[in-house]
Amino acid sequence: MSHLEIERHAEVVTLALRRGKVNAIDEELIRELRAALDELVVDRQARALILTGRGPFFSFGLDVPAIYALPEEACSRFLADFTALYTRLYTYPKPIIAAVNGHAAGGGCMLALAGDRRIMAAGRARIGLNEIAFGASVFAGSVEMLAACVGQRRAETLLMSGALHDAAAALDAGLVDRLVEPEALPEACLEEARGLAARQPNAYAGLKRLLRGPVAERMRRREEDSIRDFVQIWYSAETREALREIEIRD
Repeated sequence: MSHLEIERHAEVVTLALRRGKVNAIDEELIRELRAALDELVVDRQARALILTGRGPFFSFGLDVPAIYALPEEACSRFLADFTALYTRLYTYPKPIIAAVNGHAAGGGCMLALAGDRRIMAAGRARIGLNEIAFGASVFAGSVEMLAACVGQRRAETLLMSGALHDAAAALDAGLVDRLVEPEALPEACLEEARGLAARQPNAYAGLKRLLRGPVAERMRRREEDSIRDFVQIWYSAETREALREIEIRD
């Protein structure tokens, strides 16, 4: 795979995003992640997954320049694929640890929210849903995952601020479950994943389905309308002007 690095550590499999400097999410990365998830879900030796990034970024979100250039219909299809990906992660029957090794903004934060646990490297990395800062919206699924993680009122505050939070603030807000020093992150995530992998797989999957099923149902029911709203805002004159000022050096 060109944008996804897969490493096995006995019963734990690490999926590491490695697309350019910021691990921006494009169609190919989505396809590779979905293919890996499909393969690992039937792999009995793979009992838990770790999702992380390579370099100083977990993922800085969707590939804005690429999406900016898409026609509206193609953009809608891409967003449907992306939201289906994070819904798959959120409902995946096996444990997933999000190892937030670096900045996780927008779509990158959404992928992290889909994990069962989020462990973040202390230091300069920031995380958040910052779409409103450049005049864009988010998706129903991301709102549901955020509210399930931090509570409805705090989710409103985080979304409306559009801020990216450092590790300490992210822990305080409930965006992440634990902070570790950057050099300790791989081992800490492996330890956490091995602990969850030791649970009886069917029981774990059943409990996860009970806990997350109602949230996932709301995500699916509202997602199509939210994508339509997102696209309408994305192609508005005000947002296009703001997006022209954004430059991601990949």
